[in-house]
Amino acid sequence: MSCISSFRSSNHRAFTLVEILVVIGIIGIMIALLLPAVQKVRDAAARAGCANNLRQIGLAAHLYHDAKRAFPAGFRWQGGRDPYAYMTWLAQLLPYLEQDNLWAITLTAYKEVRPPFFDPPHVGIDTVIPIFACPSDGRVWEPQIPLLNQEPVALTSYLGVSGKDLTTKDGVLYRDSRVRVADITDGTSNTLFAGERPPSPTFQSGWWYAGSGQDFTGSVAMVLGVQEQNVSLAWAPCPPGSYAFAPGSFQNKCDVFHFWGPHSGGAQFLFADGSVHFLTYSIAPLMPALASRAGGEVVDLF
Repeated sequence: MSCISSFRSSNHRAFTLVEILVVIGIIGIMIALLLPAVQKVRDAAARAGCANNLRQIGLAAHLYHDAKRAFPAGFRWQGGRDPYAYMTWLAQLLPYLEQDNLWAITLTAYKEVRPPFFDPPHVGIDTVIPIFACPSDGRVWEPQIPLLNQEPVALTSYLGVSGKDLTTKDGVLYRDSRVRVADITDGTSNTLFAGERPPSPTFQSGWWYAGSGQDFTGSVAMVLGVQEQNVSLAWAPCPPGSYAFAPGSFQNKCDVFHFWGPHSGGAQFLFADGSVHFLTYSIAPLMPALASRAGGEVVDLF
């Protein structure tokens, strides 16, 4: 009898329902406190990955410059007579991004079929290049179907800076541009080269391989002015502009007309010297000065 009593007295008391609910509540509070911290870490990693992409693009652009004695044209056109018409500046960097095989295929495809919007033979039109895809935008990691074309295309998170807008041609990358480092008299460390602008909600804009842009200028498609104008309702039924550097969203069609990033507070930009800086939206009034290569403006950001 004493053994049984001793056994019963050694048993642990079970948890009550109230105690279980308290424990669950404490765990819930801890998770709620932890999630924002985890999200901040993820955002910081994505932002860093985005900056690294632009650094590699900047290095490739300078290797191109060393070989060709100028930066690539923002958009190749020459009135439609260019042998590589519709080609973006990013596509021209392929040999300098360890994409020699795809570049060779591209050159052959251009000899076979123009315009370059059909695969085959233009396999690049729907080939995702990780360096062109910001980690913060999952849409760019696989080919998407544009609203009007209905054929899959590969996208980019980065557009070249054409200057103030599509008419000024005062930047580094615009239609048929051939800008040299020596032409950037404002200083390469003070002049924008490229920046973030996620693809449009319809995926009609932001193809890395080829495109046309507004009035066949490349505007909105692969290059963009920092105070861009809307001159073609085919892109979006939006006000004429101008559109300043400001926050945007993946759902707003009109955000296609200005630089913005899927990060909190600003976007990553590549400068003409190859450096990458995160610019906050508060500097929007200074963007035209940063976008011009030879405007004579003095801008001290860093």
